[in-house]
Amino acid sequence: MNRLRLPTLLLTALLAGWQVPLAAQPGTPAKPAFTEVMANRDLLAKLQKGGYVLYLRHGDTDNSRPDQFPHVDLADCNTQRLLNDQGRALMRDVGKSLRKAKIPLGEIIVSPMCRTRESATLAIGDKFETAEALMYSANMTRAEKQPRLEALKKLLAAPVPAGSNRLLLAHAPNLADLIGFFVKPEGTLVVFAQRGPEGYEYVASIPPALWSDLLSR
Repeated sequence: MNRLRLPTLLLTALLAGWQVPLAAQPGTPAKPAFTEVMANRDLLAKLQKGGYVLYLRHGDTDNSRPDQFPHVDLADCNTQRLLNDQGRALMRDVGKSLRKAKIPLGEIIVSPMCRTRESATLAIGDKFETAEALMYSANMTRAEKQPRLEALKKLLAAPVPAGSNRLLLAHAPNLADLIGFFVKPEGTLVVFAQRGPEGYEYVASIPPALWSDLLSR
């Protein structure tokens, strides 16, 4: 696999400021409940100009063979839950939709799990970088999640090169931990704009079935 090297800016972002609370501190106003919004053609036109961060959930998996936690070996796919044939076909289709939509992708950063790496290869090819910061978080302890959530926040907020979008390909539990949104179904693309007090803000979702409407003339 041909992996691109993470830019210095992103390496710095991943290594700096590791502490982030998973729950509001006493006296902190509660965040409003998450509300999902479906993307429209106007947003698609904006994505074609770049400047957004896109978070893509991997394809459908074979749930009959769960991750062998706590003995998951990133170098051994036999210890992990993998894509099924439906998931592989889905990621090929999502990749075709991204290309048909003419959405420019610059930095592509992927969870090191086998199902995410295979999803990336099927959707966009082998020119991507893996980052432990995007590792599947569902089996992690509260303390283990903290640095990864902080790193994810920085990936969502780090400046995006002009004329491109940053693509993160990872898992549903990670965003659920961060913003209260468990991404579903598999293959859904989540769009973030770089604005607001956190430096990133959820904009909309593109589930796989929505692409046909967005791309119809």
